[in-house]
Order: sequence, then C-alpha cells, then structure tokens
Amino acid sequence: MHKTLSGISIVLVSTLLLAGCGGQDEEPADVQPETTSENPAASPEPVEAEETVEPLEVTMSTRAALRPDRRLMVEGETNLPDESRIQVIVERELSSVRWQSRTTVMDGQFATGPFGSGSGLPDGGYIVRVQLSEASVQPGVVQARIGSQGEYLAGDLVSQSRHGLGQVATYSRRFLVGSEPRRTRDQVDVVEDIEDWGR
Repeated sequence: MHKTLSGISIVLVSTLLLAGCGGQDEEPADVQPETTSENPAASPEPVEAEETVEPLEVTMSTRAALRPDRRLMVEGETNLPDESRIQVIVERELSSVRWQSRTTVMDGQFATGPFGSGSGLPDGGYIVRVQLSEASVQPGVVQARIGSQGEYLAGDLVSQSRHGLGQVATYSRRFLVGSEPRRTRDQVDVVEDIEDWGR
C-alpha cells in the first residue's frame, strides 16, 4: 500500500511537471497594450516634422551725407528682419580713426550718426561698414528668422563671426568727402551734402 501511494505520487508529480513545461513550445500570443487615458505611455506620441526655414539672402545698401558741421550721417536699406541690431562703423582710410554707432532695423531701414569729431571730417576717403551683430545678442523674433547661430543667413555678405559665435552679415562701402576727391577715377561714391538727401 505504501509503495502504491508513492507510485501514484510520482506519477502525479511527473504529470504536473510535464503539463507545466508543455506550454514552452507554443508561440506567445501578441499582446497589444491598451491605449487608455489611464495609460498615456502606451499611446504613441505624434512625430512633429521639423519646420524648415528658407535661407535669408542678405541685401544691404547705404548712403552717406555731410551735415553743415561736416559730420557724417549714414542711412541704409536691408532685408534683415525688423528689430535686427546692427553696428555702423565709419573709418578714415588715411589714419584708421574710427567712429561707431549701434542702431536697429525698422521697416527695412536704418539711420544713424553723426560720425566724426566736433571739428568735422577732413577731406579724404572713408569706409562705411555695417555689421549685423551675432544672433546670440539679437531679440527672439530676429533669432527665429536668422537662426540661433545665424545659420539661415546666406549670400555674399555672410561670413563666420571672428568670435566663433555663428554667422554674421557685413557690408562695406567707400565714400569720399570734400571737393578735391571728386576728381578721382576710383570706384567710390562721393558724399553729398545733407540738403541733397531730399532731392
């Protein structure tokens, strides 16, 4: 009797073991997690397409005029976005003396000055340089158009910043002040009197 119970116990244990192991050969059913509001991790996130920004082919132009006190006023036009912060530098070619001013683009235009000492500008050649400041110092609305590193700027006026802060745009033009330089054969603009600006 004792041997019979032991034999039955062994058969039962073996049967249970076989039944437990028998399911391993079967393929597990694909179970999809339910997407419910209680389980937000299970719902797939929508993939947002990156917004593409068209390159901005930078254009600029300037003109300069002498005030009655022989100091220089500079105005210009550009397609840079409104509120762009720019720097205007006037440099005398002969002595490399510089005057500079910061201004902002509004309605595609900018104007600044006067440039020069109290006694006025001596006759001669001058370089007027306009530079768009690095994107890091621009307002958010400007950064959105030109990029956080100026990466959306394009064209001949665009170059890498000397400080490694992305791309900037720089425009320069040569002007002559005084009556003697009017006889020059160089490709240069002669500064007109400020009264001539309205004509």
